[in-house]
Amino acid sequence: MDNCAIITKPAIHLVGMSYCGPYSTFPDEAIRLQGEFLARRHELNGAALSSALYSPYFGNEVFATYWACYEVNHLKSVPPGMVQFTIPERQYAVVTCTNKRIGEGYEQLTSWMNEQRLTKRDTAVSLEIFYLDEHLEEVTVDLHIPLADNNM
Repeated sequence: MDNCAIITKPAIHLVGMSYCGPYSTFPDEAIRLQGEFLARRHELNGAALSSALYSPYFGNEVFATYWACYEVNHLKSVPPGMVQFTIPERQYAVVTCTNKRIGEGYEQLTSWMNEQRLTKRDTAVSLEIFYLDEHLEEVTVDLHIPLADNNM
């Protein structure tokens, strides 16, 4: 489990689109949303700070809200159907995997967090960061689980 770590991520300013629905619709709807967002990235007029696709998400036992976003500086005008928001600085438990092995990545991270006696901050969003390369089918993904204050 040496692939897992605790990091402090500075605040990130994002612009993107979301999908909210029952867990039974994932990951299909998440993949569809990411494709729809990437098809519209030109509407940001080069405002994205990198090609990394940020997917913050939040859910409960029944449904989840999932985002497809780019990191940007504050935009004065946001394309229709998109929203901008800021995720505050936060400590995360992190693991790196690939888009083809996300399930295994979450299993590894959850096991490691349990071994380290770390607890998730239930009121904060988790993050998936996809390091896209249009020439590759399998890309690197960082999974971030926000940590509760009692872990620090």
